[in-house]
Amino acid sequence: MAEAHQAVAFQFTVTPDGIDLHLCHEALRQVYLSGLHSWKKRFVRFKNGVMTGVYPGSPAGFMIVVVSYMSYNKYKMLDPSLGLVAKLVIMTTSYLMLFSLSAQSGYQIVGGVLVGTGLWVTIIMIMRNVLKSLLSWHGWMQSRHGSLTLSTRVWLFLVKLFSGRKPMLYSFQNSLPRLPVPSVKDTCRRYLESVRPLMNDEQFERMTALSKDFEKNLGPRLQWYLKLKSWWASNYVSDWWEEYIYLRGRGPIMVNSNYYAMDFLYVFPTSVQAARAGNAIHSIMLYRRKLDRAQIKPLMLLHTIPMCSSQYERMFNTTRVPGVETDTIQHMNESKHIAVYHKGRFFKVWMFYDGRLLLPREIEQQMERILADKSEPSPGEEKLAALTAGERTPWAKARDAHFSRGKNKLCLDAIEKAAFFVTLDDTEQRYDADNKVKSLDSYAKSLLHGKCYDRWFDKSFNIIIYKNGTMGLNAEHSWADAPIVGHLWEHVLSMDPKLGYTEEGHCHGKQHPNLPGPQRLQWDISAECQEVIESSLTVARALADDVDCHIIPFNEFGKGLIKSCRTSPDAFIQIALQLAHYRDKGKFCLTYEASMTRLFREGRTETVRSCTMETCDFVRAMVRDETERLRLLKVAAEKHQNMYRLAMTGEGIDRHLFCLYVVSKYLGEDSAFLKEVLSEPWRLSTSQTPLQQVELFDLVRHPELVSSGGGFGPVADDGYGVSYIILGDSLINFHISSKFSSPETVSRASLSDSFYLFTGSLNKFSSLFNRI
Repeated sequence: MAEAHQAVAFQFTVTPDGIDLHLCHEALRQVYLSGLHSWKKRFVRFKNGVMTGVYPGSPAGFMIVVVSYMSYNKYKMLDPSLGLVAKLVIMTTSYLMLFSLSAQSGYQIVGGVLVGTGLWVTIIMIMRNVLKSLLSWHGWMQSRHGSLTLSTRVWLFLVKLFSGRKPMLYSFQNSLPRLPVPSVKDTCRRYLESVRPLMNDEQFERMTALSKDFEKNLGPRLQWYLKLKSWWASNYVSDWWEEYIYLRGRGPIMVNSNYYAMDFLYVFPTSVQAARAGNAIHSIMLYRRKLDRAQIKPLMLLHTIPMCSSQYERMFNTTRVPGVETDTIQHMNESKHIAVYHKGRFFKVWMFYDGRLLLPREIEQQMERILADKSEPSPGEEKLAALTAGERTPWAKARDAHFSRGKNKLCLDAIEKAAFFVTLDDTEQRYDADNKVKSLDSYAKSLLHGKCYDRWFDKSFNIIIYKNGTMGLNAEHSWADAPIVGHLWEHVLSMDPKLGYTEEGHCHGKQHPNLPGPQRLQWDISAECQEVIESSLTVARALADDVDCHIIPFNEFGKGLIKSCRTSPDAFIQIALQLAHYRDKGKFCLTYEASMTRLFREGRTETVRSCTMETCDFVRAMVRDETERLRLLKVAAEKHQNMYRLAMTGEGIDRHLFCLYVVSKYLGEDSAFLKEVLSEPWRLSTSQTPLQQVELFDLVRHPELVSSGGGFGPVADDGYGVSYIILGDSLINFHISSKFSSPETVSRASLSDSFYLFTGSLNKFSSLFNRI
């Protein structure tokens, strides 16, 4: 009961002598420290907002400009305001006798500060616009890695010159160019080129006719509205992409949208579940503090070219809230607690005490209390989170009917307004060198969907800590893309060896003797609501049971060999995927590879259509064992790289066509061309997980510190989802998913056979390269 007493600031009793008031000094002290922490955070945010708002300017630059300008005016005996300041003061004052000759120096100082400030702001605006113009040039992408042309070197020098010093996370937001709108003609041409290997002559002629009709008639009208939006909005794609692709989807987001990330592959830091949670949660909260203070370095290509950082804003304190027709994203500016799930119970755990962040051992102490709690879940509580795993509309109706008032609303708020969600899983997952396939497949499925009721899939991300100390992450997709979460996950994994553990496997440090314990959330879930929960769980389990996952670390060779042959590793793997798919199915399919458009403000992703005519020519040559395979490989790789450049620079196909389709719906116009384009299934959906903070991991000295990367569910019911991460020079980790119910991917055996065809393709590539 000590924790309960400390949570009350004062007590009073009514006696015959009046009211007897007892203040709890410890509680009042905590209130004071909490308020102090909040005000410090507000001040830091205000300061960072000012620093970002004037970047590439700085207070030091302001002083230099103003003092230099005033010194020049004093030397030349000039009035910088040309008498305007004196006239304004005199006009607003009725007592002229107050102004003596000595006031002239005051006018000069005020005028010098005002005009100097204006000059400083003008310099900032000029630098920003020059930098924006420089960043609109993408010729640097044509240079081979390690051999920059003279024009690219000059351009990089100018970008550095106008980029300022010591940028913070959001410093470049106002300097990034807007995403350009491609011409309808170019988009239609590239689209036809992308589908040519997938259609016979008759189908292609029909699609060409539809394209020409669209390009001539409806397309220009839709393009006009899109151009208008691009001039007005920061990004003509991102808001519609978030709303229509993610938030308006009514199906389950578990498996279909959420994705996962894995722990270290070969290293097991501790087998103590609470200790692993202590270090991981503390690392995440340190990252959040750096994020709040904008102290995270913006991601910069070639250490010079900035990328958009807007997606970081909603990483923490964020929840996807269900709606009947469309979901919304709820983001809180501040949250001082996390929500924890263990064996059917939910807990609210405060992350601050005595005005500071809890240390790893103190967080471990809180997790130990939860693990030691033997209380039973209240009726309906254990499987409550299944609502977030099922269809969105039933969840929205149940939320409104059963969680909009009373203690259920308070409990739901504790979860939705938490910094993030933690699951203390009661199962064990780990890479087993003696049983690689089964152990990693089980691990992936657990992270992707768990038991369908032990993850809060609506939260921006869930941290899962298993009983044996292994951990992982499950992330909701609408608020940001995988590289943003990957940046956080790299920080967490890199911090784990630094924070370390004792010989017994516990976090370093001491327990806190007066730390209030976790707060158990108390629900009142009606029988009617429990029926909705069971219904959602049935839907979710059917979806989860249908998903097959296959993960394997491929270490026979890696990017070291590929790059030594002057070939892009990403292009190499994409071409290998096409070869594997063709050897498995005997045909090609529409292939999705995710690229990013973060070179532009509020950019997210674009599609690279990896199945090209050049790739198909190479695949057929490999299958037939023809002699020109090496030349065809290089041609296909160059084509793929060029398509990736186009996607990154705003010249992709699919986002433009998607936005044209949205405009057509707003105008009430039907387009046979757009309808057919957007209904084509992506039977092979692929994505590379990039290692963004290479400096955090010395894989040469510590090759064991590699992650398994992450993965996602299949996009098409009869297709594959493939994610891969390239680690060091000799390891590529693959994550492949499909559905049991599809006759095209009927069983695990089929999936495994397909994967080994893929690894066989890689090995065949290797032997081909050895002949160079």
